[in-house]
Amino acid sequence: MRGAGQRQAAGKAIMRTTFDLVLKGGTVVNHEGIGQRDIGITEGRIAAIGQIDEAKADEVIDARGLHILPGVIDTQVHFREPGLEHKEDLETGSRSAVLGGVTAVFEMPNTKPLTTTAETLAHKVSLARDRMFCDFAFYVGGTRENIDDIPKLERLEGSAGIKVFMGSSTGDLLVDDEASLDHIISRISRRAAFHSEDEARLLARMDVRRPGDPSSHPEWRDEEAAVISTRRLVRLAEKHKRRVHVLHVSTAAEMKFLGEHKDWASVEVTPHHLTLVAPDCYERLGTYAQMNPPVRDARHRDAIWTGLEAGIVDVLGSDHAPHTREEKDHAYPASHSGMTGVQTLVPIMLDHVNAGRLSLERFVDLTSHGPQRLFGIRGKGRIAVGYDADLTVVDMKREETITNAHVASRAGWTPYDGTRVRGWPIGTFVRGNRVVWEGAIEEPAHGQPVHFFEGA
Repeated sequence: MRGAGQRQAAGKAIMRTTFDLVLKGGTVVNHEGIGQRDIGITEGRIAAIGQIDEAKADEVIDARGLHILPGVIDTQVHFREPGLEHKEDLETGSRSAVLGGVTAVFEMPNTKPLTTTAETLAHKVSLARDRMFCDFAFYVGGTRENIDDIPKLERLEGSAGIKVFMGSSTGDLLVDDEASLDHIISRISRRAAFHSEDEARLLARMDVRRPGDPSSHPEWRDEEAAVISTRRLVRLAEKHKRRVHVLHVSTAAEMKFLGEHKDWASVEVTPHHLTLVAPDCYERLGTYAQMNPPVRDARHRDAIWTGLEAGIVDVLGSDHAPHTREEKDHAYPASHSGMTGVQTLVPIMLDHVNAGRLSLERFVDLTSHGPQRLFGIRGKGRIAVGYDADLTVVDMKREETITNAHVASRAGWTPYDGTRVRGWPIGTFVRGNRVVWEGAIEEPAHGQPVHFFEGA
């Protein structure tokens, strides 16, 4: 809590020769709470917060009536490039991100070729630099073949760390034997991310799937498949005292277990597991609700909310995983698992904020402060002097209807088509550049790699 002298200083005009840009009169949400403050930006960084004389700004944006949040960081997206550009690419995926208020993303390694070597990572970084609209980092897939390279791969430019698929999903990355998992976890130094489903149980239960009936998807990929895998993962993390990150937690039992094992395991949940519910979503959306791990019934959704309220959940990730309509329209189980989400993360969750399901401060912690803290991101995730001027500007009162036409992803569809929400992203600033304002791209793509603290 600030002292009286600090409060008095904050109320005075900030003395500076000039600012490149000042956001005037917005309601800022940061580590100090929620309050009306101006933000001065110089050379892409936040230079002042408080009351700023407009005459000292080269440009002034009137932000009265709007909330200014730290730039939203989506730590799980699949932008499909290279090799699967018919679904999405780095340009279209990042365009969708910034239109949804997302300023940085961590992208996944299940591309073609797989992102599993220094060379494939460097190629991805070269494809993304000044072509993606948001900033970026890329996970490197952990495999049996690159275990000895993990210490190096974690530290390369643009690396978000290691990602392991313990259960099969889109692509060819799969590590399902305990000996290999044990070896991988023993080699990591940064927090590594895991898709946690037990492959042996999935293989043994394939006959549970009912052809043409996607509502059997959560029966096949059941709660036990997730729990077996997550218990194994946490046991190995505790054995080696290594940090693991459990992606898209979808079950009540996992949430309870992880709440008892937070020393080495962090928790991500997704907007779709917080919002959609079986059997309704399968009746309405069919295969367009098909995800790995699946959307489950209300008991599991309620448990995820309980875990979020209790502080068990560390971050939100969209798990944006686009497929074409043709791929989604195959009869189940030949239909592809995954849905778009990076552009709808902010409005869907702001609607939950307006409905009283979580506070705006908790949303900011899940999408900005939390990712910065969890992954050791340098210079992002906070509205504070010296940090990158990554800002997500939202109108908490604005009501809009999400439609397929509004989605910029190459896939061109959203499971929330026709959903009315209250709370909408208005502007997206990346390192001081106004990339989006009122639904329009205003700047060329200038995306750069996210940087991390040494030892993070």
